[in-house]
Amino acid sequence: MPTAKEENERSEFARRLKEAREYLELSQDEVARELGIPRTAISLMESGQRKVEALELQKLARLYERPVGYFTGETSVEVPQEVEHVARMATALSAKDRQELARFAEYLKARSLSKEE
Repeated sequence: MPTAKEENERSEFARRLKEAREYLELSQDEVARELGIPRTAISLMESGQRKVEALELQKLARLYERPVGYFTGETSVEVPQEVEHVARMATALSAKDRQELARFAEYLKARSLSKEE
C-alpha cells in the first residue's frame, strides 16, 4: 500500500503530465497516437491511476518539450506569461514554421548576448 508521500508524488506527477499537455493544447487522442497507446492510458496517467513506463516518459518529455526531471519534480520550468502565449500560438504552426520560430528565437538570444558585451 502506497504511503501518503508516494500518493502525493504520484498526484503531482500526474498533474504535471496533464498541465504540460494542455499547455501545448494537445488532446489526449493526439498524445496517444504519438505514443502508440490507447487514449484511455493517457487519461489514466493524468489521473495517477496508471504507472508510466520509462520509455513512455521519455517520449512524453520529448513531445511536451520538457526535461524528464520536470515531471519527476527534480527540475522546474518557470515560463513567463508572454512566452506561454507564444507557445500556444506556435502549436498552430506547421513544423517548418515552428523551426523558423526557433531559429528566430536563437537569433534574438544571440543579439541580446552581443548587446551585453
